[in-house]
Parts: sequence; C-alpha cells; structure tokens
Amino acid sequence: MKPTLTVACIQFEPKIGDVARNVEESAARIEEAADHDAKLIVLPELCNTGYVFDGRGEALALAEETDGPTIARWTALAADRDLHIVAGFCEKDGDALYNSAAIIAPDGLLGIYRKTHLWDEEAVIFERGDLGFPVFRTAVGRIGALICYDCWFPEAWRLLALQGAEVACVPTNWVPMPNSEHQPLAMSNILCMGAAHANSIFVAAADRVGTERQQPFIGQSIIAGPDGWLMAGPASKTDPETLYAACDIGAARRSRTLNAFNQVLRDRRADLYGEMLGSDAEPSWY
Repeated sequence: MKPTLTVACIQFEPKIGDVARNVEESAARIEEAADHDAKLIVLPELCNTGYVFDGRGEALALAEETDGPTIARWTALAADRDLHIVAGFCEKDGDALYNSAAIIAPDGLLGIYRKTHLWDEEAVIFERGDLGFPVFRTAVGRIGALICYDCWFPEAWRLLALQGAEVACVPTNWVPMPNSEHQPLAMSNILCMGAAHANSIFVAAADRVGTERQQPFIGQSIIAGPDGWLMAGPASKTDPETLYAACDIGAARRSRTLNAFNQVLRDRRADLYGEMLGSDAEPSWY
C-alpha cells in the first residue's frame, strides 16, 4: 500500500477588516478538515484581513507580525490537531507590508513566503517578496508556496520543483479574467494544472468566494496531481467549500519519468537557458 497524505483546500469568504471573525471562521473550517483526516490544509490569500484595502493605511492597521494573534491561533490548531497549515495573511515587518503565506507545522511556524509578483493595486500597498521561493522539509513532504499571480510565472513553479518540492500550496484570491465567462475552466485552473504536469508536483490552490468592495472573486479551488489532472474540484464559483484529496507524495518523484527516455527536470537544457530560469537553484531532485 502506498502512504497517502490527505490534503484539504478551504474555500470561504473573508470579510474585509474583520480579522477576529475571519480567523475564527478559518479555525472552525480547519477543525472540520482535521475531522476528515486532513493533515495538510491550505487557506486563501489574505484570509485574515480580506483583500480589497482602501489604501496602505487600512492594510497597515490590520497587518500583523509573525508573532501576532493570527499566526498564534493557527499555530495552536496545528499543534492540537497535528496539522501542517499554509495560510495567507497580511504581514507587517517594521514599516514594510507583505502579502504573505505562513507555513506552519505541529511544532510551530516553519517560515514565511512573501508574494513575489504583485497584482494591480497591490503594488501600492505591499513590497515585493524578498525571501525567494523557499521549500520546507516537513514530516508530510517537501512543501513550497506561491500566491495567486505568482502562478502566471513558470519560473516560480520550476524553482520550487528544482529544490525538491512535492506539493505547491497556493493561497489565492482569483478574480475574473477577460473572456472567461463561458469557458469550462478558469485560466488559473489551467495554469495550475499545467504547472503540476510540467513539474510533476501536487498543486493545492485555495481560493476565496464572494464580492468585496465591488470586486468579485471566482472560487474554483482545485487540487491537481503530479500528472496535471484534477484530483478535487474545481470547487463552487460562489459558495464556501472544502476540497479533499488523498495524495501519494512519492508519485511526485516517480511521475517525473515520462518514459524510458524523458524526465521533466533532467531534460531541461540548462546550458541554453540556465540564467533565464534560475540557474542558482540546486538541480538535485531529478
């Protein structure tokens, strides 16, 4: 029998500015996911504060440092229920603000990923991420994180894979894209599925729903396997929902070999494009 990891993506509707309510709703949904045997749980982007700030001042007033009450609440849940949690939050570091994801293990905060590619007016509020694309070695597998618009950049996915990531966790707040109304899948779904296949990694993307200050969000959270195909989702476009998938983490390594001749990381022509695609990454996970 292959060992499996139950991954959960929690899709819900944060309310702008109501941090206490948002964190408590996330906690209740984390508890529910744990009751369904989930051990790795992904929450949406900026899910403690909401997304559409009316300016940097509002974001600064709502932001927390990593030792703040939001991370403390999630850390306590991880310890109590033996969980790994990846969750988006509004991070304050001195005078700087970041759109960040906390990576939490049962024994505490492992680290932070800061969104690298800022979307639209995020550029007015946040600094661009400065921590690179870290991969965290955990008891449930090697975990990396991206946030929302990062998914449009194949280099980001590749750098995670080259550092050994087996699961890419994506807290996100996807918005409608042009000409998407009558398409069977959101463009964000397609990008995540393609990246999962091209890098042979699991992708767990947790979106939010609802409309905030006239900005609609599209839901449609997904979990994709290392072959690129959906294991769960897309979730509802409008309603809160939790997706579950039982993931054989070893499959992320095995399926990189496509046939007797081809392996998706080994076949890279780094001699031709190494600097363009992050030649500083350690290519040790073939």
